[in-house]
Amino acid sequence: MSPRSITKPAVGTAAALLLVTGSGLLAGCGTQTRSDAGGTSVAAAQAAVQPGRLQQPMQTTDKDWKPVADALGRTGTLMKGTVYHIALPRKDLKVTTEGIAIKPGLSLGGYANFAKYHDGTMLMGDLVITEDELPKVTDALQAAGIEQTALHKHLLQQSPAVWWTHVHAMGDPVKLAQGLKSALDATAIPPASPPLPTQPPIALDTAGIDKALGRKGTADGGIYKFTVARKQAVNDGTHVLPAALGLTTGINFQPLGGNKAAINGDFVMTAPEVQKVIQALRKGNIDIVELHNHALTDQPRLFYLHFWATADGVTLAKALRPALDATAPAPAS
Repeated sequence: MSPRSITKPAVGTAAALLLVTGSGLLAGCGTQTRSDAGGTSVAAAQAAVQPGRLQQPMQTTDKDWKPVADALGRTGTLMKGTVYHIALPRKDLKVTTEGIAIKPGLSLGGYANFAKYHDGTMLMGDLVITEDELPKVTDALQAAGIEQTALHKHLLQQSPAVWWTHVHAMGDPVKLAQGLKSALDATAIPPASPPLPTQPPIALDTAGIDKALGRKGTADGGIYKFTVARKQAVNDGTHVLPAALGLTTGINFQPLGGNKAAINGDFVMTAPEVQKVIQALRKGNIDIVELHNHALTDQPRLFYLHFWATADGVTLAKALRPALDATAPAPAS
């Protein structure tokens, strides 16, 4: 998935949200129990902070994350001073669905995100792995004390078979990076490559797509992308979670020629929004691919819905707009 935009919630908003969802979900003071590799379970992390207090992510610099970059052998991007984002696209795979060759930026973009809190560093990520790689990656993650919080697909039918697994851990940032590196070593995910000096042209009516969706997209490696945060704050019972950790709606357009596009991505929704989004997408003849969670303890409980369609780009954008509006999106900047 693509680098995510960030919305930094206010402490008061997050605290109010916690009161609504119930402070009884928080355990009392305790000591974190970390594995030798530096991972901490969700439950242990929740037990490490006094009830009723939500931790904000700490402000950091690129220098703070150099040990993580060195451990992974990959340089990331610091987003708004809080989330260190490392892209893990599967540029090595040649994936097709419905006869269409999928560009990595459409739906093959894995990532690892790190954020520092007072009780440790949080890792949240999404790894794109082949079916053959999946058992080895699972074993490596478990050995490193890194939890898997979701396993799913982004495409209805594909060749070769590809899976997406979400990961979570709390602990020492270098040990987390080393544990993640052991999982990456079980895959053929290629080394990081420098960004393109110039973006290739997007053969779509991007102005029409922007108008239909009510916000401006971004060209990224031949894909036209939208990343939309939610209005309200999100937490895990202990930590305020920046949207840049991966809590956003992603909408991607891959040009197919003649202003036609393939679309893929996922909507982030609360439970009352799920059926509204499904109904809006189907009204626009957009296929539903997968409905699932990415995390174990998010508050409010968030669901993610992947979709697929091919048609005129502007027509697809108009069909996507009612679904987007049903998800309480943050205003366009």
